[in-house]
Amino acid sequence: MIEFNEMINKKLACALLISSLGMISIFAQKDPEALKILDRFSSAALSAPSVSMNFDLITDDRIEDYRNTVPASVIISKDMYKLDLKDNIIWFNGKTSWNYLPVEKEVTITEPEKDDDSFLSKPSGIFTMYKKGFKVRLVDETAEVYTIDLYPEDIKSDYIRIRLGISKPSLDLKKLEYKNKNGLTVTLNIKDYDLSRKPDASVFAFNKKNYGNVEIVDLR
Repeated sequence: MIEFNEMINKKLACALLISSLGMISIFAQKDPEALKILDRFSSAALSAPSVSMNFDLITDDRIEDYRNTVPASVIISKDMYKLDLKDNIIWFNGKTSWNYLPVEKEVTITEPEKDDDSFLSKPSGIFTMYKKGFKVRLVDETAEVYTIDLYPEDIKSDYIRIRLGISKPSLDLKKLEYKNKNGLTVTLNIKDYDLSRKPDASVFAFNKKNYGNVEIVDLR
């Protein structure tokens, strides 16, 4: 009888554990407080004429034991953007992308794939990516910053986790971190975040007149 009761107790404990894990999974995916913060953050950014950021782009390679930091800036308006990096400038007008390499005096023209949601391919994705394909969880909250983690639902995703640091009460983006399965972590430490600029559409297209004699490689 004792052995039978122990077996029943073990089954009940196992069932409770499975149930608890299921509830944890549901909570991680449906964390209402995290969603509320991200909805407000997204709404503020998407309703602005543009989002401008100055930031340090930090690349950490755990496998190669390598770390690199470069200053960068971006201005985003809907799906259009201009991204200034140390060694190249990228413009995207919603259809066509121009990638300019100053050292080589060369610009490459492409039409990017629409399903590439990485920051370098589609910066505006940072404001909406949480809405589909991710479990969302508020992991920390201080007097200054909300820290929210996004975990991909697709186990084949290249990402282990995407982490956002959102300031209080302004809901400015302070930090964005992509942790990849290949040992690479890419972090944006944002110094300035501005929603007030009203850029002309010409900001998001390469203008040859401004760059003199450059080689154009058209891959469209």
